[in-house]
Amino acid sequence: MINSLIEILVCVLLTTTIGYCIVLDRRLRALKADETLMRKVITDLVGATDRAERAVAGLRSIVVECDETISGRLRDAERHSDDLAAHIRSGDDVIARIARIVESASGGRPLPVARAAEPVSAPEPIVPAARERVRDTLAAAQAFAERAQRRVQGGAR
Repeated sequence: MINSLIEILVCVLLTTTIGYCIVLDRRLRALKADETLMRKVITDLVGATDRAERAVAGLRSIVVECDETISGRLRDAERHSDDLAAHIRSGDDVIARIARIVESASGGRPLPVARAAEPVSAPEPIVPAARERVRDTLAAAQAFAERAQRRVQGGAR
């Protein structure tokens, strides 16, 4: 009888062990599946990080290139602005000289002369208003020169 009882107890323990092994096997399989999924997620994350780093490096190089381009264009614009200011000052000087020549050629009678523009202290950016000013100054100088030439030719006759 004791032998039977021991055998029944061993059967119960073996059945419990087999059941527990089945439960552990299922948990290990789920853990293995999660590990595979986690590896895939980590691999995707590493790939995305690499792509993001390359994109950031590309953006940095584009920013540097744009900065160099804009700096070059600003230097060119400043140079052109300085040249334009120098041309305006030179044109004002020419107009003043023409006015003095016309005044001396007309026998000392003062002629109405447009006042010369103030010297440009700082170059202004080239904008449509500046272009119009240059155009207006050029037109006024040409008209003034034509009037002066007509007066000189009229006085010489």
